Amino acid sequence: MNKESRRNFVKKTAVLSTATLATTLPVDAFANVTENKKLKISLVGCGGRGSGAIVQAMEADDNVEIISMADVFSDRIEKSLKGIREHFGNKKKINLKEKNIFVGFDSYKKAIDLCDVVILATPPGFRPLHFECAIDNGKHVFMEKPLATDATGVRRVLKSAQKAKEQRLNVIVGLQRHYQNKYLDLYEKVKSGAIGKIVSGQVYWNDGGVWTNNRKANQTELEYQMRNWYYFNWICGDHILEQHIHNIDVANWFIGDYPKSAQGMGGREVRNGKDHGHIYDHHFVEFTYPSGQVISSQCRHQKGTESRVDEVFQGSRGTVTLGKGEISSLDGSSIYKYPISSSKDANPYQVEHDKLFASIREGGEINDAFNGAKSTLAAIMGRMATYTGQKITWDQIMNSKEDLVPDNLDWNSPPPIMPNGDGRYDVPIPGITKFI
Repeated sequence: MNKESRRNFVKKTAVLSTATLATTLPVDAFANVTENKKLKISLVGCGGRGSGAIVQAMEADDNVEIISMADVFSDRIEKSLKGIREHFGNKKKINLKEKNIFVGFDSYKKAIDLCDVVILATPPGFRPLHFECAIDNGKHVFMEKPLATDATGVRRVLKSAQKAKEQRLNVIVGLQRHYQNKYLDLYEKVKSGAIGKIVSGQVYWNDGGVWTNNRKANQTELEYQMRNWYYFNWICGDHILEQHIHNIDVANWFIGDYPKSAQGMGGREVRNGKDHGHIYDHHFVEFTYPSGQVISSQCRHQKGTESRVDEVFQGSRGTVTLGKGEISSLDGSSIYKYPISSSKDANPYQVEHDKLFASIREGGEINDAFNGAKSTLAAIMGRMATYTGQKITWDQIMNSKEDLVPDNLDWNSPPPIMPNGDGRYDVPIPGITKFI
């Protein structure tokens, strides 16, 4: 969105939100309205997504400033800060003193202490700990998906989500399709019966994969894994969780529920080197929902294969294809097409932050953490179905004892998984890997 259209959007949504709030919130909910206060933002996790999120947060409101940055690596902070300064130039939105730049595993605490709003954008293994700290300290939160890498972390997030609700704190999760006009428009039409009851569907995140960083001389095993976090379950959760959660979440949203069970298969056929940790390069899962819907879920990281990121749902009266923005009848003829091209539509990554800061200003309440946690758990359920080769139920995964992430890591700590003598990591094997 350009600057003028973004401002108009914020004004319009502010009017709408205020009207809604007036009918749903008790009078004392307006006691903490911060209409004129300069809101201080801290960024925890200064990689590419964190750097993008902080710029969007600072664009969302005219009276904000970045006050603090935190990461385990100083070079990430330096690169991120350079990009922020280049983007904003001489605008007075950067009030960052050297003493408020924090490096290390406990840096998040210091950054959270200083702000009104915190952006949590570290790798997801750390999300439950950081979210808990933010809510315990009464901060509004934007946090990236997924929200944990194991069920223990999900339960921790759900506990903090309840506390955020009780404190009337705003929490937005980076499942941006919930803030994308095309998805919102099609969701309302499906909800109104345009395709009848959803009976089945297919969701996809198939592409060529992501980066790797070479091991460097004198690098500890923990630093190597932190630099290559995508390939280690304790910190990433596998790509079925880290990326494919978007599509699984859309299925949950459109169906209006979370899957009751999952069964599937997966493995490593192409991306299977020493530099690829121990995650899979493909997963295929059938999610079954309480009302009988079966969603076929597939994600693949294999170069040279068909790329597709999409969601398709079949109903009793027709089909919706979300990537194309189209609803068709049972005979395949188009009956509705979303009218605005994506190049002209509002950027949902920006809208997330526009909505967050508008809600904070108005004394409103947005809390995406419950859905974010449950969609995270659904993706973890799918991962464990492919890893074990067993059918995994919602009750099983909700009560899983798997606990992958140590709370008190420092640079002297061994990582939760270590390579063997050949420099390789134990890879999950269906039929042998056990559900915990």
